[in-house]
Amino acid sequence: MRVCLASTSPARLALLRQAGIEPETLAPAVDEDAVVAEVEAAEGRRLPAPEHVLLLARRKAADVAGRLDPDFDGVVIGGDSMFALGGEIYGKPYTAEAAIERWNRMRGTTGVLHSGLSVIRVQPGSLPSEAFAHSEASVTFAADITDDEISAYVATGEPLHVAGAFTVDGLAGAFIDEVDGDPSTVVGMSLSALRRLVAQVGVGWIELWNRS
Repeated sequence: MRVCLASTSPARLALLRQAGIEPETLAPAVDEDAVVAEVEAAEGRRLPAPEHVLLLARRKAADVAGRLDPDFDGVVIGGDSMFALGGEIYGKPYTAEAAIERWNRMRGTTGVLHSGLSVIRVQPGSLPSEAFAHSEASVTFAADITDDEISAYVATGEPLHVAGAFTVDGLAGAFIDEVDGDPSTVVGMSLSALRRLVAQVGVGWIELWNRS
């Protein structure tokens, strides 16, 4: 059973590998900001975080599924993550200035990491079938993180290209007091949700195990 990860996220790739799955990878050609802006304009509202991450996860998976070789027989996995704090929704900070500002807000607070997942079953000669789900986990940050620690962490570059400007399984782990929910959701993709979605498209989880 082939597995294609529609993502360039090192964290999602590492999660699948830890779960016994060595996927193929293909970067989705999706303009995330444009997709969200188009849907919000059409519906006349701002998408809440669960709908936001599901929309992008589904678009990414669909884009990659449509570009696979004709003999692909397996599943495509798409994902997206966002961090909500104090009524605001945050994606990747991209710049050091934005990451520092974000960490100043997060220090001593609790936010929610939202994750969207889409699984598409692709078989030669058959129409694709999809299952998708949203998962979330709350994250509480230490109140005694110093300005020097924030500056040093941001200088490593780790938080610049991840949702919420932190990675619980990386250098930021020491700055996190508590995670309430599936820890893999905070890393980038809920493995328990993924297992259920795979089953919904007619594939057994253990069929995906291809790592020794």
